Amino acid sequence: MYRLSIKCTRNALSSVTLTKFSVRCLATTTSVDGVLFPTKSDFPSRHIGPRKTDVVSMLDTLGYKSLGELTEKAVPKPIQLQRDLNLDKPLNEHELIVRIRNIAKKNQIWRSYIGMGYHNCHVPHTILRNIFENPGWTTQYTPYQPEIAQGRLESLLNYQTLVSEMTGLDVANASLLDEGTAAAEAMCLCTRHNKRKKIFLSNKIHPQTLSVVKTRAEALELEVEVGSIESADLTSREISGILLQYPDTYGDVKDFESIAETARKNGTLVVVATDLLALTMLRPPAEFGADIAVGTSQRLGVPLGYGGPHAGFFACKQNLVRLMPGRMIGVTRDMDGNDAYRLALQTREQHIRRDKATSNICTAQALLANMSAMYAIYHGPEGLKAIANRIHHFTLALQAGLKGAGHTVNNKHFFDTLHVTLGADMTVEELKGRAELKQINFRYFPDGSVGVALDETVGPKDLDDLLWVFKGKTLEQVLATNDILGTSIEKTPFYRTSSYLTHPIFNAYHSESRMVRYMKKLENKDISLVHSMIPLGSCTMKLNATTEMMPCSFRHFTDIHPFAPVEQAQGYHQMFKELEDDLCEITGYDKISFQPNSGAQGEYAGLRAIRSYHEQRNEGHRNICLIPISAHGTNPASAQMAGMKVEPIRILSDGSIDMAHLKDKAAEHANNLSCLMITYPSTMGVFESTVADICSLIHKYGGQVYLDGANMNAQVGLCRPGDYGSDVSHLNLHKTFCIPHGGGGPGMGPIGVKAHLAPFLPGHPVISPSDNEATSFGVVSAAPFGSSAILPISWSYIKLMGSRGLKRATQVAILNANYMSKRLEQHYKTLYKDPQNGLVAHEFILDIRDLKKSANIEAVDIAKRLMDYGFHAPTMSWPVAGTLMIEPTESEDKEELDRFCDALISIREEIAQIENGTMDKQVNPLKMAPHTQSQVISDNWNRPYSREMAAFPAIFIKPESKIWPTVGRIDDAYGDKHLVCTCPPILPDL
Repeated sequence: MYRLSIKCTRNALSSVTLTKFSVRCLATTTSVDGVLFPTKSDFPSRHIGPRKTDVVSMLDTLGYKSLGELTEKAVPKPIQLQRDLNLDKPLNEHELIVRIRNIAKKNQIWRSYIGMGYHNCHVPHTILRNIFENPGWTTQYTPYQPEIAQGRLESLLNYQTLVSEMTGLDVANASLLDEGTAAAEAMCLCTRHNKRKKIFLSNKIHPQTLSVVKTRAEALELEVEVGSIESADLTSREISGILLQYPDTYGDVKDFESIAETARKNGTLVVVATDLLALTMLRPPAEFGADIAVGTSQRLGVPLGYGGPHAGFFACKQNLVRLMPGRMIGVTRDMDGNDAYRLALQTREQHIRRDKATSNICTAQALLANMSAMYAIYHGPEGLKAIANRIHHFTLALQAGLKGAGHTVNNKHFFDTLHVTLGADMTVEELKGRAELKQINFRYFPDGSVGVALDETVGPKDLDDLLWVFKGKTLEQVLATNDILGTSIEKTPFYRTSSYLTHPIFNAYHSESRMVRYMKKLENKDISLVHSMIPLGSCTMKLNATTEMMPCSFRHFTDIHPFAPVEQAQGYHQMFKELEDDLCEITGYDKISFQPNSGAQGEYAGLRAIRSYHEQRNEGHRNICLIPISAHGTNPASAQMAGMKVEPIRILSDGSIDMAHLKDKAAEHANNLSCLMITYPSTMGVFESTVADICSLIHKYGGQVYLDGANMNAQVGLCRPGDYGSDVSHLNLHKTFCIPHGGGGPGMGPIGVKAHLAPFLPGHPVISPSDNEATSFGVVSAAPFGSSAILPISWSYIKLMGSRGLKRATQVAILNANYMSKRLEQHYKTLYKDPQNGLVAHEFILDIRDLKKSANIEAVDIAKRLMDYGFHAPTMSWPVAGTLMIEPTESEDKEELDRFCDALISIREEIAQIENGTMDKQVNPLKMAPHTQSQVISDNWNRPYSREMAAFPAIFIKPESKIWPTVGRIDDAYGDKHLVCTCPPILPDL
């Protein structure tokens, strides 16, 4: 026997005993794989920025010996998780792709002619590659700093112009989540406009839209009437708005002009849910009296993706613009008088108006809106009309073939969808059997009738297969014996005669060379994570790894209709189950709903579940929601939307919740207390030691605890909300779990709940996401599982990181924030720290307010000056006015952290020159920032500081890598006074 002792630094291998017959390992594993052939996932070291030596150096700066010691001090002892998370052994990147491909292939790709607002389409490859799969487009944040966001702002303005011109309405916003939520927002706008409390919904709108609107109306105590719009009494002045579908869910195109006229005479608004592609042929809603148009732009170049992400749209008349929900891009000017773009009417944002907000603004799908805008630019008006004509003509041929086969087509006028009553010699069961042989999905109505909706991908072979399924003749035979164009929409009063998409932007980029150059030109105007860190507090702009993103383009994930039979989506449902199990283990909750497709939707869904829980216990009177002012900014708006009354709770000077005030308010509202909404760690950037006591206090008075998951990146692996008293949280998968922000969406905000709230999770009228339809509070999103197609990102992140990788990521996020706070402490004051240990959580707030007095410098000036240093600003003036909130995330390495700190320190030195009189208080590099290339090279440089100081203020800013803002400082006041939200009538730079 030979004995060999080996000291190892990895894999916990401590000793090996060798004999003639055996090999024995005293280690964490005894399998041959991993001992003789060690493998490891090195992904955590690629995701986490600081190298091990950097971590040691940063810890030394803070006075700690290990990450464990640091986070044990930072996280309150009573809530710390005293074990590793029970997650699968991490995969390496190649193993993960093999695994996710095998899961994806369990999805069956059938030809789906279900319709209901979802249609297959051809995504132009140049858009797929250059936008959907391009981190230069996917990793930006919402364009709150417009000078370095002109590219996506221009693209979103193109989207608004597309929607406005197709619907015929005056203005459109920069997208909403989906058609259902857009319709719900529209009906709420109606009630805000005329102060009435009743809405009328046509019984021919899509069922998912009907359910979303009814759910939203119930919380706001609106009376809802559903019925035939033709027989509705619209002379009543009690109705705030009516909702119509055009074409309707059966495919019918109806004349609503007289209905709209009656509504208008009685002060009732008309909302029309419509189809942008159909509107290339159909008379636009504005022409028959619509006040608002909503819908989804999915079929304009965005994959089905089992329900999302897709961009909803919202357009309205000019007189309603200041009530319009969501984000809107406007045209303004910069300090030099040049045209520029920016977010308009930002005073509506919920973090400013809180519970008085008109809606919750986390409701955009910017990346998908940009894809649809580019699709319209790629095809142009003639190309779009050609696609629509082709679809319509195929539908006409199908109609003729179905009639010839003895079936009844119930539509008189239609665009792409037929409602079919089967002939006497064919049963639904037989039809289903024949459709199954061809792997075709239809929509099956309860009365035995069938819906067939065609799309851009349909060709002659598909028509032959469809006709065969219905026992009809071949397409060639149908065309030989029928004049299919005789019933075309082109021969009816519904045909569109007005022009659309006449702006040069939609008529200039039809060669791929120009198209690619245009997309690249816009991309180059924006700062994204491919350039530098984006240190936005509360937004968690971390790495979106390529391996995580790749499955989003897999055909077996993109080409599935959200209402396809569940047995055809087994890959999706396996992924849902695995991701749910992992998230429950990470959070301590018992059940997850993936339906909410934004953080705001998650807040709303969680609050609605709480309300249903109280109602089931005969305590429906509980409607008071306590919200500390340190909670996340969307919370008050969500509470208002859920029908709750908000009671704010004060905070102390150290940023912690005022426990005395909380106890007083909880006792005062004991009988009516519904819940507390708390953000943890708080938005002030601290772990509050009293969080478990706070949860216990609320439970004592019969309330529930909603913990906002925005700051989950400081908790994963260290503590679990479900363990220390929270009943429900939404999880921002676009923050902690690596889904990219996409310039303002997509996002995902699934909610985790404890078991007692599980029966009340969202349901769905078409595909049930769970077995709780009888007790569900309702529906929050149009698709049963929200934006399913981006869930592989979070699934992949967790599988790649594993338990230890996730915990280390959290620890390094906390390390990075504390390191930066420490480096900056001689130059800026960190507003809130833990009073016991002087630490922050994963983000921190710099107090800039004193600089207003000493140098006339505000947070906005520092934000703009950072652009000259190549950085996006931190979160500005929120949650405290006059401050900057910084969140570095774990993905940023020490070199990048130091570079950002060096930039802030250099800016502080510039401010010192203003304070000591060396530089003017009005004309200085901060007040005049950002500096554009055209300004710096101008012959008219007359500023009292050098061009070099303006454009190259630090040694790390090199000419070869300089990021130039494309416009000077934006004039917001001018934009609000001169509101222009469509493409200006100027020829684009070709």
